[in-house]
Amino acid sequence: MASEKYIVGLDVGTTKIVAMVGRKNEYGKVEILGLGKTESVGVMRGQVSNIERTVQSIKVAVEEAEQKTGIPIRKVNVGIAGQHIKSLQHNGIRTRANSESEINQNDIDALIEDMYKLAMLPGEEIIHVIPQEYMVDNESGIREPIGMSGRRLEANFHIITGQIAAINNLVKCVRKAGLEVDGITLEPLASADAVLSHDEKEAGVVLVDIGGGTTDVAIFQDSIIRHTSVIPFGGNIITEDIKEGCTIIKAQAELLKIRFGSALASENQENEIVSIPGLRGREPKEITIKNLSHIIQARMEEIIDHVYYEIKNSGYEKKLIAGIVITGGGSMLQHTTQLVEYITGMDTRIGYPNEHLGKGAEDVTSPMYATGVGLVLRGFAALKQTEPEEASTEVKEPEVEKQPVTGHSDPKKQASWLDKLLEKTRQIFDEDTQ
Repeated sequence: MASEKYIVGLDVGTTKIVAMVGRKNEYGKVEILGLGKTESVGVMRGQVSNIERTVQSIKVAVEEAEQKTGIPIRKVNVGIAGQHIKSLQHNGIRTRANSESEINQNDIDALIEDMYKLAMLPGEEIIHVIPQEYMVDNESGIREPIGMSGRRLEANFHIITGQIAAINNLVKCVRKAGLEVDGITLEPLASADAVLSHDEKEAGVVLVDIGGGTTDVAIFQDSIIRHTSVIPFGGNIITEDIKEGCTIIKAQAELLKIRFGSALASENQENEIVSIPGLRGREPKEITIKNLSHIIQARMEEIIDHVYYEIKNSGYEKKLIAGIVITGGGSMLQHTTQLVEYITGMDTRIGYPNEHLGKGAEDVTSPMYATGVGLVLRGFAALKQTEPEEASTEVKEPEVEKQPVTGHSDPKKQASWLDKLLEKTRQIFDEDTQ
């Protein structure tokens, strides 16, 4: 194992924090060697709300992963989400000096670099610049412009932004936990890598990752990312609804949701009753499964309505042959696929994060691990591109994650952005420790 490389994905979620260690086997498949999981107590709706509590949770998850694998963890690939995430489409143009010379990677890099210079709203920073398709001298629909001749090079870009403060807080938590951030990836992009097949991305598909605090949406068509969105509520708000509707404590509400929850009330019988123990000698409370399902269905319908709005807003509603793939902890509710199909009229399946994995020591087939698995897969994809021949026993990850959608992501430009961000965070961290 001395010559092997390991990638660590760190999913800092609203309900749980997962540190996942992976390696590649002799067949080139990624195997998950072990993971550490702990309750997340300092994150609300995908954003850090309490730094010290989040740091402690990260430490617990990382230590558990280290104990299971026997591998010291130093560097991690972190997922980011939250309602501060926004996306936009932008067109970039570059006029070349010599129209006879071939377009090369430097031209692509320069075009991407220009996108990172776009003026954002105060307090916002570009996280990802994803090329979609290129145009050379008015010839459109080009995927691979390298090697072509032309004077005018254009490209459509999908640009994802986030709040600098939210990014800094996340990076600060990871650093205070004694770790280094090697890459920051938008969580729905990571989840998509874990649960979607190449055919689905080409045919057109919607990924819906229902987490605890947020519901992430990513739309692919013709193997290109077309639309991303973060809806600021998820499974936790369903638990709150059960707590209020049944007048029980939160822990009981969560247990009820997991064990008896259903997204379709019509699938449950009137005479199915569950008894909840009373507090401090009080009488137990009886709750019908049908009433529980009514509460869950009302909130799930609201979440799906938001998702359907994003699908229609993207302009690709009629081009999504592969329908919808739902993943994340919230997808584990019974009858969720039926409700999604009923509201959207689109084929729906549950996404399990074993689409591109080999058999590892850890069972990560539950949809709740989709983001963690995706972060590990993205780390290896970038490692293959940027560090093809290095060997180290240290847990390694490339400078920045790549965008596998088109193959034209620029690691150097993303690294420079991440270096600046990490330098700012180091200054803040040093000030706090003085």
